[in-house]
Amino acid sequence: MIHLKNVSKTYRVPIRKAGFKQAVAAFFKREYRQIDALKKISLQIETGEMVGYIGPNGAGKSTTIKILSGILAPDEGKITIAGLDPFTQRKQHAKNIGVVFGQRTQLWWDLPVGDSFELLKEIYKIPTAQYEQRLSEFIHLFELEDIIQRPVRQLSLGQRVRCDIAAALLHQPKVLFLDEPTIGLDAYSKQKVRAFIKQINQKYQVTVILTTHDMQDIEQIVSRVVLIGHGELLYDGKLDALVGKYGGPQRIQLQFQGELLSHASYTILEVTQRTAFLQVNTNLADVIRTLQQTIIIDHLEVFKPTIDDVILNLYQEYRV
Repeated sequence: MIHLKNVSKTYRVPIRKAGFKQAVAAFFKREYRQIDALKKISLQIETGEMVGYIGPNGAGKSTTIKILSGILAPDEGKITIAGLDPFTQRKQHAKNIGVVFGQRTQLWWDLPVGDSFELLKEIYKIPTAQYEQRLSEFIHLFELEDIIQRPVRQLSLGQRVRCDIAAALLHQPKVLFLDEPTIGLDAYSKQKVRAFIKQINQKYQVTVILTTHDMQDIEQIVSRVVLIGHGELLYDGKLDALVGKYGGPQRIQLQFQGELLSHASYTILEVTQRTAFLQVNTNLADVIRTLQQTIIIDHLEVFKPTIDDVILNLYQEYRV
């Protein structure tokens, strides 16, 4: 579905120096520096995949999304999405993609949501029968019954994001770009939006590329993670493998009776008379069997690394 091969993009940025004399000098002779936003990025995403595209601010995420959506042309490399070049075949490509920005809307601010949908129907030339079928389905799926006749400016942020996702999918795109779709939402709205995205992917096999700084979005929506930093592709793999590699060791807290002895399968981090905090060095089941040979376990609690811990360790390893 999505193929990138050795894609590079460089920006030429003017150097701005402080002071009036420097400003006047720059007016007659401006100095520039080059910023390598992308450095020979190669990536392949199959139909129906949900991919988390992550990295710190300035890593190159936005540049990649702009190139994939046809807004920017790469300086080097080749891109095809559903067999089309996003930049040179923009009109055809626009019919294949949907875009949702968490902080911006594609709906008309003062119009009812339904009127915005009608305008999008005309822009994308969606056949009436197909439009009515999709609209009816989305009204039910996204719970829009009570808000479709309300102006967009009267909607809460969570309601607007649901409407934006529905709008982005009306023309049956093959690829959906999501840029911080849950930013600013309350916990309930975040869960609803995440559930909607997964439903859409499962039902229509829409390929989803998610860029976000909310690691809970990554954990609950995608199965594959791509990390970019300093314009370079640093990691590309399954989320489970990422957690296993960068999550760090498991830790357990237990209440016990008896004498806790040292063993190679675990490290004692802290211990009081009846409570201990241990780091698991091998398999958790092996550790429990070893402990039960010398103590009676009254209570045991396992602490797993959070996705935020995993991503922080990943960033630290690659120094991004």
